[in-house]
Amino acid sequence: MTPIHELLNRIRWDPEFGRGRLEIGFFDRHEGAIQRVAFRNVEFPMTGEHLFQFVDDAGQHRRVPFHRIREVWRDGARIWHRRAGGTEAGDNGLSLGASR
Repeated sequence: MTPIHELLNRIRWDPEFGRGRLEIGFFDRHEGAIQRVAFRNVEFPMTGEHLFQFVDDAGQHRRVPFHRIREVWRDGARIWHRRAGGTEAGDNGLSLGASR
């Protein structure tokens, strides 16, 4: 299946694939639950770190490592999720590209 960093890059750089209302669902350690953030509100630092950052509703700057991403949604449909045990999968028959 498609690793999360490849999916995020495709969303960022493929205009056709990146269309729609995209959201990242990540495990919030403080809340103990999956939280969603709109992809348009996310930034990726140029440092090469495998993380994204955003400003939450309370105005706090948050940095989230890729390994805490659990789901990716497009227009209300889950297109990717990390299964128990850490394996990654696409949903709804969506072709995310060749697996390695």
